[in-house]
Amino acid sequence: MPVETEQAPTDAELHRRLVYGDESALAAAYDAYGGLVRRIALRVTHAPGAADDVAQEVFAHLWSRPYTYDPQRGTLRTWLSMLAHRRSVDWVRAEERHRKAAHTDEAALHAIPAPGPGPDEAVVDMERALLLHSALAELPLPQRQAVHLAYFAGHSYRQVAAELGIPEGTAKTRLRTALRRLAASLAEPPDPAVERGA
Repeated sequence: MPVETEQAPTDAELHRRLVYGDESALAAAYDAYGGLVRRIALRVTHAPGAADDVAQEVFAHLWSRPYTYDPQRGTLRTWLSMLAHRRSVDWVRAEERHRKAAHTDEAALHAIPAPGPGPDEAVVDMERALLLHSALAELPLPQRQAVHLAYFAGHSYRQVAAELGIPEGTAKTRLRTALRRLAASLAEPPDPAVERGA
């Protein structure tokens, strides 16, 4: 005995059922054309996530406004394909606008000059510079010369040695000793209360 196959509903029948809010009509339309809609969206957007979103939008539109489709003017397949293509192109344009806006924002951020130090930081920097200047002035002249050449003129210890006409080992020793003395001079003085054990 031959098995009867269920005939697919016509576009006009699907349309009529959709207009009356028949959810099974939407399921039938999705089963018939969901793959096609997604393929069109993927071909335009080149993004699987976007293709899924477009397909969802297309069928949501069909469900919420079924009267926008007219079976007299063409097939549901053609109408859904055009809608999928249009929504996909809209997605691509929106992405392009978003990309341009993000690029413009980034360029604008790079154009903003870095803020200078605030008044408090400027005072602290000035105090540090004065302390360093005083500590350098207390160094013996040979050490002061070595520090100046190494840290202010940017010379290596070998260049310092050549500049001052001294052995490299002597230049290293002068720099090391000078740095120790500077560190000790610039260290915060001990709190008298802590010294007394209070």
